[in-house]
Amino acid sequence: MEKHIIGENGISYTLGADGLYYPDLKLSEGTHYEIGRFGRMRWEYLKTHRRGEYIRLLMDGKLNEHLHEVEEECNERMELLVEQMKAGAGITEELKARDQMKWVRLMNNVRGLVEEIIKRTDICMRRA
Repeated sequence: MEKHIIGENGISYTLGADGLYYPDLKLSEGTHYEIGRFGRMRWEYLKTHRRGEYIRLLMDGKLNEHLHEVEEECNERMELLVEQMKAGAGITEELKARDQMKWVRLMNNVRGLVEEIIKRTDICMRRA
């Protein structure tokens, strides 16, 4: 058996140790981005609940770019919501200087709440 072949569809295949041919698929150049927690959550959602869209993005070489866009958008949304909630809750630099532990507690609560809001209602899961 040959080590490398080209199929009728024009895709090259490599012979694996188990005797099966596997397609030589690679990401397009320039589409490799580091993916954070929101991108990983979107990846899991697509894989589990939107299998067709996941496969389409993967085969088109656009999955990593899509996950990066979701990651960026969710992070921007998180920053905006944290700032808005800080202002509403009276979390200021003055409070930070006066009572650091209270400031840390309040900030942790705000960040946790914002993460839940984004996970449940935002683009990370339901983006088209």
